[in-house]
Amino acid sequence: MRVAIIDYGSGNLRSAAKAFERAAAEDGISARIEVTNEPEAVARADRAVLPGVGAFADCRRGLAAHARPFLGICVGMQLMADRGREFETVTGLGWIAGEVAPIEPSDAALKIPHIGWNEIEPRTPHPLLAGLGADAHGYFVHSYHFRVADPADLVAVTDYGGPLTAMIGHGNLVGTQFHPEKSQEAGLRLIGNFLRWRP
Repeated sequence: MRVAIIDYGSGNLRSAAKAFERAAAEDGISARIEVTNEPEAVARADRAVLPGVGAFADCRRGLAAHARPFLGICVGMQLMADRGREFETVTGLGWIAGEVAPIEPSDAALKIPHIGWNEIEPRTPHPLLAGLGADAHGYFVHSYHFRVADPADLVAVTDYGGPLTAMIGHGNLVGTQFHPEKSQEAGLRLIGNFLRWRP
């Protein structure tokens, strides 16, 4: 199996690649993990991953291609929206209806950006959540969140002064606001589930 970690000029590529290599090895999955900015390599891949660190507009301008199944991480997930409102309004990929907007917690004592461990609360059953357990936590680093238009696309939320989207999914597309590559056992389980996933 070929897994393409898409290099679009931003993001935590090495940490994502290492997490995918570890998850594959632990699950006995034969996978070649490749960090690439070549559209042809992404098109040949069995799985594509868009990791994300950076601003929505910068990441959107750098993105060139995708393949199936697709996993977007953090800003990589946010790029799947219709639009992002980080510093400026920028058109997203429009793969899952919704928009990315600033986090506005109901508790003024909560700091932005939201950084740290939070519970992942499932809302819709999804194969990537299999085996994570009822109290799974993910590591979040973000100031903006994905407001889905269709509740059926909302897979999981986290609570940070109100519910925030933690995971989305539609067809062969899935995205996590949290960083599975930094989320220890739960993150590695999710990555392993993604590598085995047959949407």
